[in-house]
Amino acid sequence: MHPQTNLMQKKWLVKSPIERTLVETFRSKLKIDPVVAELLLQRDVTTFEDAHSFFRPDLSSLHDPFLMKDMTAAVERLQEAIDEQQKVLLFGDYDVDGTTAVALLYAFLKETVPVDFYIPDRYKEGYGLSKTGVNVAAQHDVSLIISLDCGIKSIDEVAYAQSLGIDFIVCDHHEPGDKLPEAIVLDPKRKDCNYPYKELSGCGVGFKLLQALCEANSWATDKLFEHLDLLAISIGADIVPVTGENRTLAFHGMERLNQFPRPAFKELLALANKTFPVTLTDVIFSIAPRINAAGRLRSGKFAVQLMISDDLDEIRALATEINEDNLERRELDKQMTIEALEQLENSPENRYTNLVYHENWHKGVVGIVASRVIETYFKPTIVLTKSNGLITGSARSIAGFNLHDVLSGCSELLEQFGGHYHAAGLTLKEENLEAFTLLFEQKAQEVLRPEMMVEEQVIDLELSFNEIFTPEENRLKIPKLKRILKQFEPHGPGNMKPVFISKNVFSTEVRVLKDTHIKLSMTQPDSDVILEGIGFNLASKADVVAAGMPFDVVYTLEINRWNDRERLQLNIKDFREAQ
Repeated sequence: MHPQTNLMQKKWLVKSPIERTLVETFRSKLKIDPVVAELLLQRDVTTFEDAHSFFRPDLSSLHDPFLMKDMTAAVERLQEAIDEQQKVLLFGDYDVDGTTAVALLYAFLKETVPVDFYIPDRYKEGYGLSKTGVNVAAQHDVSLIISLDCGIKSIDEVAYAQSLGIDFIVCDHHEPGDKLPEAIVLDPKRKDCNYPYKELSGCGVGFKLLQALCEANSWATDKLFEHLDLLAISIGADIVPVTGENRTLAFHGMERLNQFPRPAFKELLALANKTFPVTLTDVIFSIAPRINAAGRLRSGKFAVQLMISDDLDEIRALATEINEDNLERRELDKQMTIEALEQLENSPENRYTNLVYHENWHKGVVGIVASRVIETYFKPTIVLTKSNGLITGSARSIAGFNLHDVLSGCSELLEQFGGHYHAAGLTLKEENLEAFTLLFEQKAQEVLRPEMMVEEQVIDLELSFNEIFTPEENRLKIPKLKRILKQFEPHGPGNMKPVFISKNVFSTEVRVLKDTHIKLSMTQPDSDVILEGIGFNLASKADVVAAGMPFDVVYTLEINRWNDRERLQLNIKDFREAQ
């Protein structure tokens, strides 16, 4: 059997319904709608207390930062730098997580200690710490480097810094290798770290260091919490789970962003034609790509400068430049995706992985292109280019395939690699490319089964249209159900936006937009509710929803704002002939 490659053929996976008596008991206890009760139970919210902390996450519930391994040593070393006014350098990765982390620590520490920042050039220096950066620190008499969102595998670079008399605190959240750098290392994923929450972003680890510093000095945390907007953006952009501590931090960070927007984000959102209030999803699609574009096409230092600046003229100028970078990135990404897909057209059908390479592709966009390729060929994907005489690139994964572990199994052919379960970066010599391609494919065949290469559409619950509106509700207003579901935000892995299925639906109107999208009005037999929906990139399935044909539809509930009017709209994920 050949692995499936057809994106349109999604596998619908409806979650097992929770026992009705449990739902009923919970519903009556909390006096809530049964739909809401079931969605909460699916998220392991089972008591009144759980529900309260889910809907009203409290910053007082944050974990004690000193539970993190090496935190006491990290605070003592940073305190020494403050007491003696030693120069501190913040060394951050060039993506959103790294640059927001640098901006957060810089903004908080700048009045306390002589502090500067360094973002590596992704072309000349590559990912993580670099000797170039360490040399810059030495030239400026830096006594302490704090690495953010990188450093966990930089054994040689940290040793080099130490040889020059520079101390090191690593703040990272990536999987460590077999050996840790000879430094103070903060990383909840350390095997010897008992910190209760393992899924912090890189910016989150930096935040915990500052939280610990505040505690040690009995400083009020108000000043620190003013920067939670930066942390929320890192959580959204880095696709870490929005559960536990991350959810609390993202919730308050989004509150901060909406109530007291930082001028930089105000400007970026205006350029993206977004109006307040914004959601974490808006952050992922509007702010994050623009911050990333600076690091991908020019330098992440411009993104940091934008986020820490108080000068409105400078902010406008930087935001405009970064927005132009993003427009250029889009064009590059579009062109490279076309070229990558053309390469794969000639690839054997029975391969379990996608691997494409072009020596002139833009290094800053390969990760995005890998994600685009997966949208067409649903397999673990690596997109490679050439840089500084080496082949380098990004990998993206699918469910059930741990990229970091698989790349570890190929490490003898790699010069460098690092990352997570779902995303990773790698560098190798040209002479090892063929052997690596074969080994990566072999490892994939050991792990994957053909059925895993069909994209899953996870569905929370079945809903009838009559359950969306109560009988007495005005159909032109936003129903109570949607208003409550809004309180499930912020959404992300571990707390995804609820996805519903409605069966035996009929269209009353169908329009194809730009030959790509589909807009329709729908109803169900025995229902007086007519709902509008939009299906992005689903125009090829227009025949499924033709007049008079019953179909099943999968969707999320959204609010469509147009000309100061709000209407309920279904964001359609998929549809099929009625089953």
